[in-house]
Amino acid sequence: MKKSTWLRQFAAPMLLATLGMMGTAQAADTAICYNCPPEWADWGTQLQAIKQDLGISVPQDNKNSGQSLAQLVAEKSNPVADVVYYGVTFGIQAQKADVVTAYQPAHWDEIPAGLKDPAGHWFAIHSGTLGFAVNVDALGGKPIPQSWDDLLKPEYKGMVGYLDPSSAFVGYVGAVAVNQAKGGSLDDFTPAIEYFKKLAANEPIVPKQTAYARMMSGEIPILLDYDFNAYRAKYKDHANVAFVIPQEGTVVVPYVMSLVNNGPHSAEGKKVLDYVLSDKGQAIWANAFLRPVRASAISKEAQSHFLPDSDYARASAVDYGHMADVQKAFSARYLAEVQ
Repeated sequence: MKKSTWLRQFAAPMLLATLGMMGTAQAADTAICYNCPPEWADWGTQLQAIKQDLGISVPQDNKNSGQSLAQLVAEKSNPVADVVYYGVTFGIQAQKADVVTAYQPAHWDEIPAGLKDPAGHWFAIHSGTLGFAVNVDALGGKPIPQSWDDLLKPEYKGMVGYLDPSSAFVGYVGAVAVNQAKGGSLDDFTPAIEYFKKLAANEPIVPKQTAYARMMSGEIPILLDYDFNAYRAKYKDHANVAFVIPQEGTVVVPYVMSLVNNGPHSAEGKKVLDYVLSDKGQAIWANAFLRPVRASAISKEAQSHFLPDSDYARASAVDYGHMADVQKAFSARYLAEVQ
């Protein structure tokens, strides 16, 4: 038999079959997560640990919560993602939009009842407290602001940043926080709208996505952000960054994950969800200065980096279901009256 004939009849099909099996194996060892940016909440370390311990590759993804939900809805008939991470209100909206499915991960019973959908359409993995992440060196000698009212002072013109509250969850949390601090409620966002109108005179910077690097560089000296990002800047990146819980009060909110309905790698997605709630996965969040949903995962060292409990006493929980219900109406009002 000629060599060319042998290649055509035997070697080529064998090679194609081998490549096909390699492709199948590679696909099977992948899970797609929407909104897993490496610079946020130390997802970078979490994704590396998942790869090392489970052999599952999870590509980085820089969407925000709102963009992730919009993508899930757009892809409803042909899903691309397997799991999704977002603020709690978006998890509730995703359940209503029927783009996520029920799954009760490992350690399900350790998640407090108020921090999960009873069936498992979404569940908290950690929480954060909103405040001011302040790059002290970038203030140019100005005092560190201590209150919502301080941010309105002319001396901070062009120095304040917050993520777009009509799209990014942390931006919406900031709106809820200042609204509550100024006497509003989830049924009346007028105080927040009036505050943002006043803040507009100070020429704030309003990005749509994670602005950690811009705060670190000093481009945004004062960023409305979570405690965990400020602590990371201070204790891991060794920057002169302070975290402030405003005097008038703020809110604490959970971040949640869900299994996407009919995701292409559902089995791998479930393993990822189990992992982020495991002892090791929760410890990674705790070491990144987040409050893991399983409190037992916080080490004494990690706890020592947080502000005193007396400061955290100014941070309160809200009705997250109600917060989700009014989010779209707030976004529409913000876009019409502020942006």
